[in-house]
Amino acid sequence: MSSLLTERSVSEQAGRGDAVPVRRTRVFALAEARWAAAALGLFLLALTLQLSGMSAWAWGAVYAAAYVSGGWEPAWAGLQALREKTLDVDLLMIVAALGAASIGQVMDGALLIVIFAGSGALEALATARTADSVRGLLDLAPETATLVRGEGGDAVEETVPAGSLVVGDTILVRPGERVGADGRVLDGASEVDQATITGEPLPVPKESGDEVFAGTLNGTGALRVRVERDASDSVIARIVAMVEEASETKAPTQLFIEKVEQRYSVGMVAATLAVFAVPLAFGSGITDSLLRAMTFMIVASPCAIVLATMPPLLSAMANAGRHGVLVKSAVVMDRLGQVDTVALDKTGTLTQGTPHVAHIRALPASGLTEDALLALAASAEHPSEHPLARAVVDAARTRGLHLADARDFASAPGTGVTATVGGARVAVGSPARLLEGYDGPQAVSPVAPVALVALVAELEDAGRTAVLVVSDGVPVGVLGIADRLRPDAAATVRALTELTGTAPLLITGDNARAAAALAAEVGITDVRPGLLPQDKAAVVQELQRAGRKVLVVGDGVNDAPALASAHTGIAMGRAGSDLALETADAVVVRDELATVPAAIRLSRDARRLVVQNLVIASVFIAGLVIWDLAGHLPLPLGVAGHEGSTVIVGLNGLRLLRETAWRRATTRTA
Repeated sequence: MSSLLTERSVSEQAGRGDAVPVRRTRVFALAEARWAAAALGLFLLALTLQLSGMSAWAWGAVYAAAYVSGGWEPAWAGLQALREKTLDVDLLMIVAALGAASIGQVMDGALLIVIFAGSGALEALATARTADSVRGLLDLAPETATLVRGEGGDAVEETVPAGSLVVGDTILVRPGERVGADGRVLDGASEVDQATITGEPLPVPKESGDEVFAGTLNGTGALRVRVERDASDSVIARIVAMVEEASETKAPTQLFIEKVEQRYSVGMVAATLAVFAVPLAFGSGITDSLLRAMTFMIVASPCAIVLATMPPLLSAMANAGRHGVLVKSAVVMDRLGQVDTVALDKTGTLTQGTPHVAHIRALPASGLTEDALLALAASAEHPSEHPLARAVVDAARTRGLHLADARDFASAPGTGVTATVGGARVAVGSPARLLEGYDGPQAVSPVAPVALVALVAELEDAGRTAVLVVSDGVPVGVLGIADRLRPDAAATVRALTELTGTAPLLITGDNARAAAALAAEVGITDVRPGLLPQDKAAVVQELQRAGRKVLVVGDGVNDAPALASAHTGIAMGRAGSDLALETADAVVVRDELATVPAAIRLSRDARRLVVQNLVIASVFIAGLVIWDLAGHLPLPLGVAGHEGSTVIVGLNGLRLLRETAWRRATTRTA
């Protein structure tokens, strides 16, 4: 067993191996954000001047500036929609704001403008951040590679751009470097951290004939690799393409008001014009007709409908955020309650992504206790930086064991480490490699190789990574190392099964035995092991073509295509890659898996409140509109009725801000 990297500084820089270089668009680099901030500032200034009793000319001019700064972009978008012979709520809101101003409701119109400008800025920021992460993913693949020309002693090494490599080229990957292209190992041996591609928690041994992927991190051995794919066709490049394609083609699940906005907008404009023109045609005065039309526009405007929808969803978002679930938009909060199938990643999602010693099996003939075996192995492993070595050392320290000094330390990629501990030559590593050529102890130990192999097989069948400990050429014990299961994993699986009516499925790049063992622990029966990123996305797409609304929960770069393709994606935040965090629709910031079903419950509660609010708002709007059309609705009473309905639905939606709402959601998922 070798150390993952030769120098600690390189290891710390590399991290998990799936960290995407950070590219961040600054908020105020976006024009939408600058205009929205300007509109908000002007609105607050105008409101202050108005409340302080200043002249209407003073605060009126500032309100006008807020209208212009916050409204020109939605107005322009609305005009563009008109050119395409469509009418959207953006333009309707601008007209409603101007209508409100024309009959003296200047502050109400300005507030409407500010809300719309802020919404547009948030949408632009989310889009830019996602694009940043997708572009940053390409930085995982190194810019240069060492091209080897010729063979043997005549070979010449040349540093070339990685993008210029073609199929058939041979490259040299030195210890600690990232692999420059997808290819196959010609010679050399090492261990490669390929969590970026498969999500496997531990580095994978690589030797002649094994496949390697661009962007994965090489260990201590040197590899000569023959390039088998062009840079544009590498797995990393295909992940980028899949995320971009899924982000562009995934049909957005819109809120109720968005689904009917086109018909509502056209109907409201036509009705307003009719309310103005018909009385005018029958001899009514222009002032009375205009006042009636403006009253109609105010009472029929969709403000109450919008507020009927948004407060419950925004309240649910805020409540979930306080408890560690960051939901990125109200649309996502609405979508979250619709899911009926859940696909869970393994490493970093159901597990913590950190290996630990689960079994210590000292062979009887060795005369060692479990603690003595663990101390011996940890003493030999102590100089190593390999994840398995750290797990062994951490287990010994947790038990308070004394570690002896190790001398003559050496590591061999794919095999293990050797060191002199207490006068004995100790080897710790792969059973398959350390047992090569071992015919059993000769008058030293009665342990039969068959029994030892059976013990190793037992641990591996249970999904553990077996680590053999040998002292002076004689096997003395085996350690079983496993990824640490999250304590709330089994309860979360049960809760998700209850919520959706279907047990979650496990989608992982890990091997079948490890995946099956973990699935059995948490109660999952549908296991899809050995999946590359495109395979995970394909599983999700297949389920969705069958009519399922799939929620994907993952954490790594390899999960990003599935997160983007899913109806809803949730990323585990603490160890999640930047691409997964940006691609996902929601992020579990505190890494508490049990909050996922609670967030689904909260979303469903919000959707129920939305329906209640839509009924309340519709009743108010219908009553006021009928009054205005059939009789004479005084403008102040119309404004009071409109604002009253808005206040009622707003307060009803804010019920989900209470702590009891989260407790109820958590209790029902326990």
